[in-house]
Amino acid sequence: MSESIVFARLDDGVATVTIDEPETRNALSQAVMEALIDTLAEVGRDTDVRAVILRTAGHVFSSGHDLKEIRGAELEAQQQTFEACSRLMQLIQQIPQPVIAQVQGVATAAGCQLVASCDLAVAAQSARFATPGVKIGLFCSTPMVALSRAVPAKTAMRMLLTGDFVSADDALRFGLVSDVVADGDLEDAALDLAHKVAAASSATVAIGKAAFYEQRHLPVAEAYERMSQVMAHNAVAADAQEGIDAFLSRREPQWQHRS
Repeated sequence: MSESIVFARLDDGVATVTIDEPETRNALSQAVMEALIDTLAEVGRDTDVRAVILRTAGHVFSSGHDLKEIRGAELEAQQQTFEACSRLMQLIQQIPQPVIAQVQGVATAAGCQLVASCDLAVAAQSARFATPGVKIGLFCSTPMVALSRAVPAKTAMRMLLTGDFVSADDALRFGLVSDVVADGDLEDAALDLAHKVAAASSATVAIGKAAFYEQRHLPVAEAYERMSQVMAHNAVAADAQEGIDAFLSRREPQWQHRS
């Protein structure tokens, strides 16, 4: 693993992945993105991890791409940068464990995209979000993919066309984040949420996470058809049968964490 990315197992199935580049405002350089891809891919294969908190060091969540790398780079290098970014954002939604962004300070451009790509996001009250690429002549086209799927269309367009900052409360109202807490409560709130997620059957959660992203862009009739199949297979799984029996018997379920 790169020194820029710090992985730590906590307890009860929770792990943290930390981007530790405060001197660059946790910019998503090519090296950082590739290291994060490698780390998250490894986490995705770790059956002991049931929930992941994605966080960063310092006072800024992420300033987005490293503009020093983009300035003067040839087309091939530019394509490699944005392709790595696209792989990273998709991987977050492809691994079986829910990924929770823990957001402090500002999250701009690809940093905002990172928040939008996570399954859940807990933001400090003082956190702010923006896609300001238009102000420097570089429209936030890849951030737009995640942003436009997280917030209403006109909200996304306003952010993209003006580059204006959005407050944490507005980000919650628009659906960019799932929780807003007092600054001093951020770490505890992210941990509490991660432990709630990790308390469920990891097999069930993995089924649900994959199904969510599969169905959300299908036509309604096709989505119901596909999700009926998914739910039927889920219902005969060991943990589903255990959970149903536990509920009817008024006892706590004993998860096997397998389908």
